[in-house]
Amino acid sequence: QRGMAVTAGPRSSELYARACRLMPAGVNSPVRAFASVGGEPIFYDRASGCRFTDADGREFIDYVGSWGPLILGHAHPAVIEAVTISAADGTSFGAPCAREIELAELVVDTVPFLEMVRFVSSGTEAVMSAVRLARGVTGRDAIVKFTGCYHGHADYLLVAAGSGLATFGTPSSAGVPESSAGHTLLLPLDDEAAFRRLMTKHGDEIAAVIIEGIPANNGLLPQSESFVDVLRTECTRHGAMLIFDEVITGFRLGPDGAAGHYGIEPDLVTYGKIIGGGMPVGAYGGKRAHMERLAPLGPVYQAGTLSGNPVAMAAGAAALRTLLADGGSTWDRLETLGARLETGLREVFTKHDHQWSVVRRGSILWLALQDGPAPVTAEDIDTGAAERYAGLHAALLERGVYLAPSAYEVIFVSAAHDEAVIDQTVAAFDEAVAEVFG
Repeated sequence: QRGMAVTAGPRSSELYARACRLMPAGVNSPVRAFASVGGEPIFYDRASGCRFTDADGREFIDYVGSWGPLILGHAHPAVIEAVTISAADGTSFGAPCAREIELAELVVDTVPFLEMVRFVSSGTEAVMSAVRLARGVTGRDAIVKFTGCYHGHADYLLVAAGSGLATFGTPSSAGVPESSAGHTLLLPLDDEAAFRRLMTKHGDEIAAVIIEGIPANNGLLPQSESFVDVLRTECTRHGAMLIFDEVITGFRLGPDGAAGHYGIEPDLVTYGKIIGGGMPVGAYGGKRAHMERLAPLGPVYQAGTLSGNPVAMAAGAAALRTLLADGGSTWDRLETLGARLETGLREVFTKHDHQWSVVRRGSILWLALQDGPAPVTAEDIDTGAAERYAGLHAALLERGVYLAPSAYEVIFVSAAHDEAVIDQTVAAFDEAVAEVFG
């Protein structure tokens, strides 16, 4: 594998140097720092459709899309119009407004198993609140999460993996007391037997089992229908609540997300990303009987000054209305575009004699740059794949294709991409793979 190319232009480098004096590593979220791919981060200047222009005037095809929410592309006209109109009426009320109801109706009317939702300002906040609600409903403390699944940065969800067997969690971040993770049980994905054993032993202690709808924060790790069915069955048997974290998959895989993909009904579901139309919005929801346990109707407290922010609600409603228009044909188009990119990338890898995997669900793709079957658990991922990805990432940047600066993050296709852009991307991959790997 050849060395990596320079990734940032002079203006980006200047901005990065200024940022580093003011913010840790010059960024406000760790993965933006390019630490795992080398080089300096590229600073965006403006974006439209499926492309952005950096601070040096260079244009890139964007496959990050603000980490997933921009399913319609950057600066979609309907979203921009909604934001502009709403902002002119006031940017924040801290009080009820009609736009909250409009977005809530769209979400509840679209997702068959939802009866009520509550809006928050991020996916992390949605998950924190859903876990608290599950504990309040069940009167239990323990939760189960799976290695390789990310649910935001709440203390009790930042836990390291133990062995293949369930262990009570230990923190994986400094500043998190062990006691915070002490009620979190860990299991590997795709292990029905281990999950059944855990529920047999601890089922009466467990408030909730939480899983990403389709794990997409540590590679894309689709789980079998059988495994997901076991989660549902065992939670029902032991009185635990099943929480689907659909912050990434909600409204991206279709109107009912990963739950619809698997044909199951979780007890609680968390949303983010797309339902804000690119603005900072999260939500959690479920059956009325559970949601009415929240304050002020019930004893489970959760609040937020910016929850239901009118501008963010308007953006989310515009995005969802656009997705739902024409019978949801946008999702059909996303499936077609995603399949075209998957096929093209597979052909590139085969052409250059690499037995690597392209994993796809709808408009979400992941490159597993390792031989053998595509991973379905975090433990299956070859660390050498990350080194390969770093070189490929830099070579693609030189060809105007922007992927996430981490081998463990996914590719997001938007409705603003088209067949010509997909083909241009595949051609760039062809050149990049030949250059980096010979």
